[in-house]
Amino acid sequence: MMSLSRYKAGVFPFSILGLVSNYTVAQYKPHKSTCNEASVKNELHRQFEQEEPLAVIVSNLTYVRVGKKWHYVCLFVDLFNREIIGHSAGANKTAELMYQAIASIHDNLNDVKMFHTDRGKEFDNKLISESLETFGIQRSLSVKGCPYDNAVAEAMFKVFKTEFANGAHFSSLEQLVLELALEFTEH
Repeated sequence: MMSLSRYKAGVFPFSILGLVSNYTVAQYKPHKSTCNEASVKNELHRQFEQEEPLAVIVSNLTYVRVGKKWHYVCLFVDLFNREIIGHSAGANKTAELMYQAIASIHDNLNDVKMFHTDRGKEFDNKLISESLETFGIQRSLSVKGCPYDNAVAEAMFKVFKTEFANGAHFSSLEQLVLELALEFTEH
């Protein structure tokens, strides 16, 4: 067995052997967008340990390369067991993408007590607000500019990208949607 320092491993042209690291991939350069200025407070207060299923679900969006373009993936995570309970993918970062993720949840939404996200503009939408209100789900938003308030969702995306997205080649949005369904839908 051969061992290399990080420096030598970074300099060695592993690509000639057909090897590519999951940690060195093309990076999306996000565009600055306005933030969700809703008067909703942070009701979660970083209480990431929950004692019952569906008490709190957290969500966020990330980007994945599809062909030569970036597309978005939305995941819903149950804080009780860190399980992905809902997902969607789309070409744009919209409220419809969030709504599709809500619709993909197979559990009874009446059991969900709180929905927590960051202050992304895509979460500030009448459709989402009405959906949450219909099921009596309390809304919670991170403090502006504080990613630690949504740390579980952020950490889940790190795992998602490392284990699922990086190294995968999605030729179409339909393929990405199918792969997500196969990976995260209960069988």
